[in-house]
Amino acid sequence: MPTKSSACPICGKPAAPASAAYPFCGPRCRTQDLANWATGAYSVPVPPTEADEEFGPPRTPEESGSDG
Repeated sequence: MPTKSSACPICGKPAAPASAAYPFCGPRCRTQDLANWATGAYSVPVPPTEADEEFGPPRTPEESGSDG
């Protein structure tokens, strides 16, 4: 583990390696990072495959004619 503090990836404040929230400065930024993953704010880009092109984009409820 690093011995000197580094910047929190969320707010940029110093984050101490001895902290339980490391690499974040505290619990608030750690929770914000988790929320970013959960809501899809972070994503890993993946190139489209042939299967993706075969099925096309998802349809909206209006396009599918379903009542819900």
